Formats: sequence, structure tokens, C-alpha cells
Amino acid sequence: MHKNRFSFSLIMVGAFLSVLNQTLMSTALPAIMRAFHITTAQGQWLNNGYLLINALMIPTTAYLIKRYTTRQLYLTASLIFIVGSLIGATAAYYPILIVGRMIQALGAGIIIPLVNVVVMTSTKPSERGAAMGIVGLALNLAPVLGPTVAGVILTHLSWPYLFGLTLPLMLVDVALAPKFLKNVGDLHQQRLDRTGLLLSGFGLTAALYSFSNVGETAFWSVKGVVPLVIGLVLLGLFVKCQWTKSQPLLNLHVFRYRQFNLPLIINMLLMVTMYGNAIIIPVLVQNVFHQSAFVSGLTLLPGSVCTAIISPLSGRFYDKYNFRRMVMIGLTIDMSGSLLLSATGSHSSMAYVIAGQTIRQLGLVLVLIPIQTHAWSMLPLAMIPDGVAVYNTLRQVAASFGTALLVAIISLTSTSHIHWSMNSQLVGIKFSYLLSTVMVFVCWLLARQLRKADGLGEVPEK
Repeated sequence: MHKNRFSFSLIMVGAFLSVLNQTLMSTALPAIMRAFHITTAQGQWLNNGYLLINALMIPTTAYLIKRYTTRQLYLTASLIFIVGSLIGATAAYYPILIVGRMIQALGAGIIIPLVNVVVMTSTKPSERGAAMGIVGLALNLAPVLGPTVAGVILTHLSWPYLFGLTLPLMLVDVALAPKFLKNVGDLHQQRLDRTGLLLSGFGLTAALYSFSNVGETAFWSVKGVVPLVIGLVLLGLFVKCQWTKSQPLLNLHVFRYRQFNLPLIINMLLMVTMYGNAIIIPVLVQNVFHQSAFVSGLTLLPGSVCTAIISPLSGRFYDKYNFRRMVMIGLTIDMSGSLLLSATGSHSSMAYVIAGQTIRQLGLVLVLIPIQTHAWSMLPLAMIPDGVAVYNTLRQVAASFGTALLVAIISLTSTSHIHWSMNSQLVGIKFSYLLSTVMVFVCWLLARQLRKADGLGEVPEK
């Protein structure tokens, strides 16, 4: 990998900017709600729509990586991302803003899995932990850094500048990529599973729409139940089709590897808590404690610093030490931070909230890179692109549904869709953190079953 360090750096910049945009809007959500006169349930589609399109594009990328060169894919995805940023920055109406975010997500949905495949197929098994630690510096730092950066910008400028923030860096990256970006892997003639793409797309959209409506209507209402049933039926058909096709959109045979499944489930649960928190913290700081967007962003800054320092180290720890013990320690720390935040009261200090958030982030960063590296290392080399696609798809699905779920919990306890009372809003936030604590505890129980295997890949279960 050291021979292609500059090439790797180029694609890492694109991945960082793509993930940064997932949470960049979180801090701006209250301002955007006021600007467009929308409810919280409507506003959350800034994040949910982005994550959903990401989730739909990632499995398609497994096909694209085998069909087109690394350079072709990266340049195309980056240009799509730039177009989305321009539309978002100039949007005068909320639906146009959503369209801009969706187009951004199309490009990001290609870039994120592409960088993972490049790393996993370009490094030796003994060096993958260290390499993935560097990737984690981008993919795990960006979500927690986004609200901080947004808070600083919103203190002096308006929300459209958040879209313009990434444009100069992405344009420089695109200008350098044709000359310096190296192609990785072999190309194959493969047909795109259009049926699978349609079933997964409509199925995920319908199910997410159901969850997003919980904040405005009862879950058992027509708007809640009907889309959920339709979504589950379509997703069931999608799974059935994928098992029987010779060239599926997602190769579900990766689920035959138990040591791939365990980290996947842990990651999905952690994504619910992580991305849900990116919505909850700005609401807690700005709407409950009536602090500025700048203070809201600073609340996440210490956690961002922890991520920047520890992400590369956590990857190296995977290569050298008992990773299961490290994962369990990290989950214990995460649980402690979640419990602290669940005890937040109306008179709690900002220092208390910052401490709880920082502890949570410290625990997360000790876990995310090791379990991701472990999951992919347990697969045969030929299945790594499929494993990356499945892992990242379900990661984004969990993040999207988790955000909708936690926002719905807060909305259901509020007395008004737009102007929440402080007490009811705080009750919903406290309950959300309690639910997060339970999820992390489930992860802790699952982590006890993790084990490394000698060599590359494990024997699949029958």
C-alpha cells in the first residue's frame, strides 16, 4: 500500500467529505426547519434520505467495482457529488434541497465502499488492521466532526454554506485523480440485477417512510402499517431472489460465515446509536438548553479529537492484541457514556453533556474499526467486495432507520410538532439514550462470541 500512498490519499479525501455530509446537516436542522417552516419529521429526511440513497447505491457498487476501473468510478461519483452540492447550496425550496442531498448521496454511495475495497484488496492480511485504522480516521471521524464544523459555520454564515464547504476540496481531488489515482483489481463482465435493485429500493423506502411517519401519526395508523407491510414483503422477495440468482445484486452467501455475521450485527446496532446521537445532541443543546449552534458543535469536538487520535491506533491494536477484549472494553465505555446522558436533567451543565458524549465516542472508536476489519478478514479474498457491499449497505440502513426511530421517540413525547416543550422533549431524549444503552449491552453480549481465525477466511457454517 505504501507504493500507492498518494493514490490512497486522494480517494480517502473523497470518502471523508462524503461521510462528513451525512451529519453536516444535523446541526443545521433547527435553522432549516425555521427557514422552510417544516416539522422535525420532515426535516429528518435531510439525513434519512441521504442515508437511504447511500444504502441503495452501495450494493450497486459491488457490481460497478467489477465492471469499471477504480479511476472511472471515483471520478464519476465525485462529479455526481459536486452536482448535488451545487443544487443544495442554491435551493430555494425544501424539496429542491432534498433533491440536492439525494444526488450527493448517489456519489457518496459509490465512494465509501470503493475506498474499503481498495484497501482490503491492496494490503497484506497482517497489515489490514493498520490500513483500516487510517480509513476509520475518515469514516468514523467525519460523522462526529460534521456537527462541530457546521456549528462553527452557522455561527457566522447561513446553512447554504454547508454545501459549499466541500466543493473546493472535492474539485481539487477530481483535478488530481485522473493522473494520480491507480486502478485496483480485475474487471469482469457482469449483468446488473435490476430486479434486485428495484425490490430493495422500493422495499427500503417504504419501510423507512413508515418509521418516519411515527413522529406525526400513530405507528398503527394506515400511514404507519401499510408502508411497513409493503416494505417487508418487497424486502422478503428481494432476499429470496438474491439466494437463487447466479449474479445477484448482493451476494448473501457471505452470511454463511458466522464471524462475519457477528460484527455485522454489532455494527448495525452501534450505527443506530451513533447516527441517532448526531440528531439528538443538536436538539438537546439548542432546543432544550437553548444554546447556539456553535455550542452544539463544540459539544461533539472532544469526541472528534478522541476519534482522530485513537482510530489509527485501534486498527493497529487489531493486528497485535486480543481484539475481542478490546471490543468488549470499548462497548463497556460506550454503555457508561450512554447511561450518563440518559440521566441528563434540565439543570445539567454543558460540561456534563460533553463528558457523556466524549465517553461514548471513546468507546465507539475502540470498537468500530476492529469489528469491521475482522468481518472482512473472515471472508475469502474473492468475496471481499461482496462482504464490503453487504456490510456497508446494512450499516447505512441501520443508520437511517435508527435515526428515524430515535427521532420518532422524541416526537411522540412532544406536545407540539414544531415547538416542543422543554420537559417533554427532554423525556424523549432521556429515553432515547436508555434505548441506546440497551442496544450497546446487546452488542457486548454478542462480542463475547467473536474469535480470530488463522489465515484468511473461515470455514462457512453448513
